[in-house]
Amino acid sequence: MSSYVIRSVRADEWSAVKELRLAALRDPVAHLAFLETHEEAAAKPDSFWKERTAGGAEGALDVQQIIAEGPDGQWVGTLTVLVEEPGTRDWAGFPVERRQGHIVGVFVRPEERGNGLTEVLFDAGLEWAWGRGAERVRLIVHEENGRAQRFYRKVGFVPSGRTVPLAAAPGETELEFVLERGRD
Repeated sequence: MSSYVIRSVRADEWSAVKELRLAALRDPVAHLAFLETHEEAAAKPDSFWKERTAGGAEGALDVQQIIAEGPDGQWVGTLTVLVEEPGTRDWAGFPVERRQGHIVGVFVRPEERGNGLTEVLFDAGLEWAWGRGAERVRLIVHEENGRAQRFYRKVGFVPSGRTVPLAAAPGETELEFVLERGRD
């Protein structure tokens, strides 16, 4: 792992953010892992990608996109951490009861999987969330995404018991997994 650089994106790197997101949306399990399609994302204008990147770039307080850069400079993995404040509602409409991190957009290129890179990305994301005062970190995973669920359990996340119905796919649900501060 020492040949990889793990860091937050910079605001001017929007084209690399876009390329990695489009690669993620071409993954065979993208329909289980992401709430948009490749076609939807590819149709968005550059202004969208510039704003999205700036909003999660180094120095941002409420969102951070972290990437893994390979020895050749290619971005090979990413995740984003959102800070959710108590008294607000999350993206699914559920009340947020305490300050928490929410990991989204996890992707590692297939040729880089299984070498510990995802764990390193998660460590960086957790460190960022704990540094922002999160009491816990959570993520949402599709009920049929067994590969992701196994990984999340491996790094300490456990099901909370909360399920989230998918509006775009009636009858399908996602599961909330959480990691309490001090258990990582």
